Amino acid sequence: MSGEQELGITESKEHSPGEWYAEVVQKAGLADYAPMGGFIVTRPRGYAIWERIQNNLDGWFKDTGVQNAYFPLFIPESYLEKEKDVVEGFDPEVAWVTHGGHNELEERLAVRPTSESIIAPFMAQWTRSHRDLPMRLNQWCSVVRWEATETKPFFRTKEFLWQEGHTAHADENGAWEETMTRLDQYARLYEEVMAMPPLKGRKPPHDKFPGAHTTTTIETLMPDGKTVQAATSHYLGTSFGEAFDITYADADEEENTAHTTSWGLSWRAMGALIMTHSDDQGLVLPPALAPDQVVVVPIWQEDNKDDVIDYAADLAAELDEAGVRVELDDREHRNPGFKYNEHELHGVPLRVEIGPHEVEDGEATLVHRPDGETETVDRDGIADTVTDHLDTVHAKLYASAEETLEGEIREAESREEILGTIGQHGGYVKCGWCGDEDCEEPIKDAIAAEIVMVPLDRDEEPIHEDCAICGEDAEETAYFAKSY
Repeated sequence: MSGEQELGITESKEHSPGEWYAEVVQKAGLADYAPMGGFIVTRPRGYAIWERIQNNLDGWFKDTGVQNAYFPLFIPESYLEKEKDVVEGFDPEVAWVTHGGHNELEERLAVRPTSESIIAPFMAQWTRSHRDLPMRLNQWCSVVRWEATETKPFFRTKEFLWQEGHTAHADENGAWEETMTRLDQYARLYEEVMAMPPLKGRKPPHDKFPGAHTTTTIETLMPDGKTVQAATSHYLGTSFGEAFDITYADADEEENTAHTTSWGLSWRAMGALIMTHSDDQGLVLPPALAPDQVVVVPIWQEDNKDDVIDYAADLAAELDEAGVRVELDDREHRNPGFKYNEHELHGVPLRVEIGPHEVEDGEATLVHRPDGETETVDRDGIADTVTDHLDTVHAKLYASAEETLEGEIREAESREEILGTIGQHGGYVKCGWCGDEDCEEPIKDAIAAEIVMVPLDRDEEPIHEDCAICGEDAEETAYFAKSY
């Protein structure tokens, strides 16, 4: 097989999205499959994208009073059992350590499926007075959930990277404000960094985090009509405070139970990013996340080689000095067409082509990755011009994803309409819902769609007066969709 064929994407995003996605992940150099099922190896290019997601969020967290910490990978079974809803909610997915070397452990250790049960006891130790609150902790780590599902890199793996924030507050208002602050930061990440329009809502009561009072969610729609739970922020009430004795003395020396929150985003965000923007030529990345934002490709003949390469190198150096992540691709053993295909496969947002005409006229030719739009610009002020074009690339990606979302939110007033609409179009279907979990089952059983969210505002009037499934009075609006 030739190099060109090895580079190319052979599957179709439209007709075989699963196979296409797996091919993009591997051929763009993001990840490989590990020898044991359910695990992946994240390659440097893939990890660089995750680092940029991490750096953006980490800075915003710290700007709002969060401190990073690290807690053990292993959680004693007795700790996990202190919050019964957590152990019941995660029990089928917990991986257990029973031996250390040849010796059986006195107590089983859970490989963390989430860390409330190991962090909360220490929050209890560190909280004595109202002056200790609010306490805001976050850790960047991996967790393990032993799901028996087909491996889908970044979407479905037994081990995955994430951040998990855990906070304690004096009262409900402070904890709820914290919950919404984190949800808004996740929404900001998707909008400003990932060029994806988010939907904000709540999970229905039967699908909230185990032990939580309220789970809020960011949902993002994929081009195949399925939704991704892109981040969650949980108001936990006092259930964890009571279970782990997180108490404080108020100004009157009265003892009170703290209200807690937890919130997290995993590398599922990367899966959503890849699925949303990429195409049949390969990976497409928004400029904020691209390891290389710009590639400069000199195109020469023997009689002008030195002039073209020198001009291209000077241009690349100027971009680098301005803070643009730029690569000068002056490889002699690859022709320009091969380079174009390779950098398109890798998702570089902007290509700068430099040939003898550009050198002679003091110009540069810019090519946008998402759509191939080409413009020849003056060499003077190239850093500002390139920055403007990178902003345009982000705007194009966002507009395309927003157009997809806006066309995929529909209404229904009956079970048949829900089934027919999702079955034919995918996307989200809004309908009246009585609040009974049983009314989700006929949809879930028929087409594997479920209620992925309800409006954030509990007082918002339902879209229709009657529940679309049972016909009883609707309490709120439900968003049905198929999920990744």
